[in-house]
Amino acid sequence: MTKEEIKRLVDEVKQEVIAWRRHLHAHPELSFQEEKTAQFVYETLQSFGGLEITRPTKTSVMARLVGPKPGRVVAIRADMDALPIQEENTFKFASKNPGVMHACGHDGHTAMLLGTAKIFAQLRDHIHGEIRFLFQHAEELFPGGAEEMVQAGVMDGVDVVIGTHLWSPLERGKIGIVYGPMMAAPDRFFIRIIGKGGHGAMPHQTIDAIAIGAQVVTNLQHIVSRYVDPLEPLVLSVTQFVAGTAHNVLPGEVEIQGTVRTFDAELRQTVPQWMERIVKGITEAHGASYEFQFDYGYRPVINYDEVTHVIEETARELFGEEAVARLKPNMGGEDFSAFLQKAPGSFFYVGAGNVEKGIVYPHHHPRFTIDEDALEIGVQMFVAATLKLLAS
Repeated sequence: MTKEEIKRLVDEVKQEVIAWRRHLHAHPELSFQEEKTAQFVYETLQSFGGLEITRPTKTSVMARLVGPKPGRVVAIRADMDALPIQEENTFKFASKNPGVMHACGHDGHTAMLLGTAKIFAQLRDHIHGEIRFLFQHAEELFPGGAEEMVQAGVMDGVDVVIGTHLWSPLERGKIGIVYGPMMAAPDRFFIRIIGKGGHGAMPHQTIDAIAIGAQVVTNLQHIVSRYVDPLEPLVLSVTQFVAGTAHNVLPGEVEIQGTVRTFDAELRQTVPQWMERIVKGITEAHGASYEFQFDYGYRPVINYDEVTHVIEETARELFGEEAVARLKPNMGGEDFSAFLQKAPGSFFYVGAGNVEKGIVYPHHHPRFTIDEDALEIGVQMFVAATLKLLAS
């Protein structure tokens, strides 16, 4: 199928895709609560005809399109959940649910995959193989919906899987490509320093948990700066430090939380050992005790070169050489990695920012939005790349 034919098919669904995105944006639902969203997706897919539609979990949807001739099985994934953020945009389709907002583009992902499914439903008689459309819940909240869907069997028999993220830091019209490691494993930690509280004017009668906690925070930074090869990607960020109730009281406890981001599997296992060694040494030196908890989050997203090459080739053929943006890995997390444990695949970016339109706010910001002209670009990428992968 030529790029002109694909463009014509996408043009026919473009306004519906925008309308679907706006409906979803106005009615966001949090992770593991996407009941109305999933029902909307289910009913919309039913209207296309020719699809086998199931509910792998309570708030996810899968549609299968099986062609008349055998071939490869290609899965395409879109996430559907929103964030606990109060929207500050004033669009007519701004969130109607207080404190909940599509501040990451998942409404656009879902709309693009619906448009892709509608196009392929029309092309069913020409499909060799099978296409699975995976509408995933709970990307934003660990343990994540991808793992649940995998356990429910949505990846059984799949030969290759692709997914995308609308990306506001990238200009609309660009396709972001990353070979190999793309997004890190987002792990989290919890530390409780247990000292002895007392009067702020009599610190000698206490075991100052705040002073000890401050030393813990400072020394944890040595893991990145002194324990690890400077060329090895690693982030260790303390993001919460909670202690105290009054200006003249030294609290007996401090709670410290944060995140660790890695790509390397061995380093991922070693960092919490180093952390606990530091915490143990500092607290013992000052007569305090501690609790340490490390929770492993999603695996890192590691793209397969062969599939990523198809994505890059597709972008170049559809939009020209200037549209391809080779990007560096970033330390954000994505549970698309769960699908990559079952089949080779690639995750790519569709540029959704536009300075001229004022679309400049970062993801997870209360004024985040996307350039809706990016939606048709995403659908074109899904359709063309899937056809290439089926024929590979």
